[in-house]
Amino acid sequence: MSLPREIDFGTPARESGQTVTLSIDGIEVTVPAGTSVMRAAQESGTAIPKLCATDSLEPWGSCRLCMVEIEGRRGYPASCTTPVEPGMVVRTQTTKLAELRRGVMELYISDHPLDCLTCSANGNCELQDMAGVVGLREVRYGEASRAQGNANHFDAASRAPIDTSNPYFAYDASKCIVCNRCVRACEETQGTFALTISGRGFDSRVSPGQDQSFMASECVSCGACVQACPTATLMEKSVIDKGQAERSVVTTCAYCGVGCSFKAEMKGTEVVRMVPNKDGHANHGHACVKGRFAWGYATHPDRITTPMIRKRIDQPWQKVSWDEAIQYAASEFRRIQAQHGRESIGGITSSRCTNEETYLVQKLVRAAFGNNNVDTCARVCHSPTGYGLKQTLGESAGTQTFDSVMQADVIMVIGANPTDGHPVFGSQLKRRLRQGAKLIVADPRAIDLIKGPHYRAAHHLKLRPGTNVALANALAHVIVTEGLVDEAFVAERCEAASFAMWREFVARPEHSPEASAAITAVPADAVRAAARLYATGGNAAIYYGLGVTEHSQGSTMVMAIANLAMATGNVGRLGVGVNPLRGQNNVQGSCDMGSFPHELPGYRHVSDATTRGLFERAWGVTLDPEPGLRIPNMFEAALDGSFKGLYCEGEDIAQSDPNTQHVEAALAAMECVVVQDIFLNETAKFAHVFLPGASFLEKNGTFTNAERRISRVRKVMPPLAGKEDWEVTVALAEALGYPMSYAQPSEIMDEIARLTPSFHGVSYDKLERLGSIQWPCNDDAPEGTPIMHVDGFVRGKGRFMPTQYVATEEKVTRRFPLILTTGRILSQYNVGAQTRRTANVAWHAEDRLEIHPVDAEDRGIENGAWVGIASRAGETVLRATVTERMQPGVVYTTFHFPESGANVITTDNSDWATNCPEYKVTAVEVMPVTVPSAWQERHRRQSRRQADLLKPDGALQDAPA
Repeated sequence: MSLPREIDFGTPARESGQTVTLSIDGIEVTVPAGTSVMRAAQESGTAIPKLCATDSLEPWGSCRLCMVEIEGRRGYPASCTTPVEPGMVVRTQTTKLAELRRGVMELYISDHPLDCLTCSANGNCELQDMAGVVGLREVRYGEASRAQGNANHFDAASRAPIDTSNPYFAYDASKCIVCNRCVRACEETQGTFALTISGRGFDSRVSPGQDQSFMASECVSCGACVQACPTATLMEKSVIDKGQAERSVVTTCAYCGVGCSFKAEMKGTEVVRMVPNKDGHANHGHACVKGRFAWGYATHPDRITTPMIRKRIDQPWQKVSWDEAIQYAASEFRRIQAQHGRESIGGITSSRCTNEETYLVQKLVRAAFGNNNVDTCARVCHSPTGYGLKQTLGESAGTQTFDSVMQADVIMVIGANPTDGHPVFGSQLKRRLRQGAKLIVADPRAIDLIKGPHYRAAHHLKLRPGTNVALANALAHVIVTEGLVDEAFVAERCEAASFAMWREFVARPEHSPEASAAITAVPADAVRAAARLYATGGNAAIYYGLGVTEHSQGSTMVMAIANLAMATGNVGRLGVGVNPLRGQNNVQGSCDMGSFPHELPGYRHVSDATTRGLFERAWGVTLDPEPGLRIPNMFEAALDGSFKGLYCEGEDIAQSDPNTQHVEAALAAMECVVVQDIFLNETAKFAHVFLPGASFLEKNGTFTNAERRISRVRKVMPPLAGKEDWEVTVALAEALGYPMSYAQPSEIMDEIARLTPSFHGVSYDKLERLGSIQWPCNDDAPEGTPIMHVDGFVRGKGRFMPTQYVATEEKVTRRFPLILTTGRILSQYNVGAQTRRTANVAWHAEDRLEIHPVDAEDRGIENGAWVGIASRAGETVLRATVTERMQPGVVYTTFHFPESGANVITTDNSDWATNCPEYKVTAVEVMPVTVPSAWQERHRRQSRRQADLLKPDGALQDAPA
């Protein structure tokens, strides 16, 4: 039995405080004013036949199948586009309606191939279903009409070959009923406007772009069109190959920080397709190309499913049993601590693993290792968010729910690229812009969001990389000196002394837009206009990303953003707020779980005796009151000879961290590196123990997204290596002599809830009931907190912080005259370990260097040519893309492919407060080259050697007897 497609019931009720009472088939129904007749009928238990209507799209009224009779009204109006009226009397089932519907359906079927038995949508086709609902039993046109030489849509469409250009879905025009649902989904849900209906009459067909193939068009492969299609016109290739699914399991995407909910549709233990869940509170049934389609990495042949050990990194890997690998790792860690001291080992948690798994790793380090040498990849992305928001607002997290953007009148996006990095939220943001909200973008690069179908950014503040704080101070200067402060909000909600100090600070002449223009390169009039719009345009929200945090003044800029929001009263209600767009699926959760060396779960400092005592009683150990080593400190200590062992779960620090050669030297200096991952990544080249990890499809647990939303992750298939990640950490702890007694992840969450105030009310039972929960969830907010700081700030009064601009130490010179900044692209994710092992490489198969035409011409660089990029840290070679998206003097690349060596050239400059690396500002020179860099040659040799060590003579070596 196949799974039905999502059931749609016409346009949802409009938001309204008024109600309307009407009669439908003799039953009195009361619904909100603005509700469609179709929706009202559905709520009374009556399903009206339909084809073009869906609850995720605006009403269309083209299929004519949903017609009804309304007393006193001529004709047969479409129920999906007809709003209810008081006293309306509606009939949905009459002899005449049945006759008309059968006639309409007969015309559809006459124009459609009758290959149901062999069609990939058989058993899950709305056209097939509706033919049965209306009682169609014969078709008088079709073959007989064609035999007489009459043309129809099927004949015209069948001449077009099936478009299989997209790696994930096929388009068969012969099965299209021209319902427009795919076109409308592309417009309304995704906001790309890549599809249209071309031709007339029987030549009408869906067309990507200007009669292009899907791959050649502007389609971003989000899958909205595929999900909206009621026939097999647009169909996933996985369904074509494997057939319809038998069951589904709701889980959460393991890519970006949006945290989309999906139904994993299964046949046995095999995933047939991932369908975005309409009940998902973060995504409401939408998805992107990664979450929707790029899940095949979970069963990729590169998966390592057998534990392995080796004494030296130049030796072949030996496959061993789980027990042997765990015991070897534990014995090495014990040996190192015995020889070099308790502080000589540490651990790194993962933002790709669950809350429960991350919690256990930091617990293992603190309780079994006996130190606080634990850190997480949030160190290199959003650690300034935690510091800056804690200082100003009192909580290390964003203030809003994603849906809040639909109430915003002004949206400021700083150092973020939502359409590439957080595409489902990006689609929602674009929807709000099409409704009339104003957009301010502060970014050195012309991101796609600046100009889209039916909207344009009001301001693009194209600042120089590294000058964020100067720009924020200039915006604040305008707000303060032009009387745009929300004085009532500040007086009621904020510290008077800190505000007075901040007001005096930003009012100084050196912070004026005119004075700052020499630093930021942003014209003063543009800054003044943007500041006025933000302060006076209604509800104003700030969304920011790594272009804010990955700077030497990342923490300062986060505080500057909070200052702007407090000064204008844009905190604590819908449509406003300070919103960090977290990069990975569980960056927020990894921070919440105590992954930093100075904080226990819930952002409580290890020096606090009361908090420490709570954990000591629960864990049965004495905890170290001194903060441990951050990731950069671990590297330095390794090179100094005092840090010798590392447990790294789910992170690839050799690719993701800056100054790659420095990282590799530190890893090579360690005596025992234990890597736990699903693939043999770059860090594993320096590992002595490899523990196979589990993908998100193979585990139970929770993720916490960028809006503090805790969502369930559910196992849909057995772990290929036999263990979930939490089980591996438990086994290692026990081998070290510290027992962890958990039977399932829900018990770990119960412990988290007992020990962490913001999680006190969280449980798996509650998550099952509510779907998801936004922390804080406790006695004061038993069902969670969508909007933070509503009646007061977590810290009591909001604190303004002076934000002095300090220029980065990374200076351009005659030798290094350009600034390199980095970012992500839609089709790839983070270090690419997952997406590179999917068909997403069809869109982005290599990292490229974007360079402005002026800079390219000065250096004799042509589009597509190989160029060398040299910095103070190193050099690499990439292919150039010449584009006006860049400003002169600035170049840009992504970091998804290890062979590109993007982080070979980034330096180890970092944020003053958190050591978050300054990825966004690296002084470089770019010149044409014909050969790879020395690092790339060495990397290729290492990769070949790793492959040889992994599979000598074509197979893993067995451990010697």
